[in-house]
Amino acid sequence: MACASGGVLPAPPPGVTVAPITVTSHAFSEGALIPVAGTCDGKETFPGLSWSAPLGNARSQVIIVDDPDAPGGTFTHFIVFDLPPDLRALDEGADPSKQGAKVGKNDFNATRYNGPCPPKQQEHHYRFMVYALDVQLDARAGITRDKLDRAMSGHLLGQGTLTGRFTR
Repeated sequence: MACASGGVLPAPPPGVTVAPITVTSHAFSEGALIPVAGTCDGKETFPGLSWSAPLGNARSQVIIVDDPDAPGGTFTHFIVFDLPPDLRALDEGADPSKQGAKVGKNDFNATRYNGPCPPKQQEHHYRFMVYALDVQLDARAGITRDKLDRAMSGHLLGQGTLTGRFTR
């Protein structure tokens, strides 16, 4: 498995301040343990997220789930992009394509949600990030994290993160 995805941090357009987005989940709270059902020890079911409204001029939203504690660098578990700008939640186990979104390729080389799966006896933190963009991305399903980060740069309007933990 390849590690160290991401590298270019998405930036806002010139002169724009990134607005905060509040991200929550009914499955776990900030800093809490992620339920086993959402991990590699369970059914790897996306735990579901809700978030606050981004700026009114948002044209799409992105969800990225990653593990910044991975031994080889940040490891991406899920990429969803081109979510509608008026969407405020992605339900547990939801198929993002039914919301008109596309799924990118994670670091498991899969176009799906792969749950937290740290090495045994290690606790890792997992970031569930929501971004609001001023464009719909001109990208195909299966895009990699590096390419997505570059495509998002210069278009970031809002950002929020919910962080969970998991230990095997």
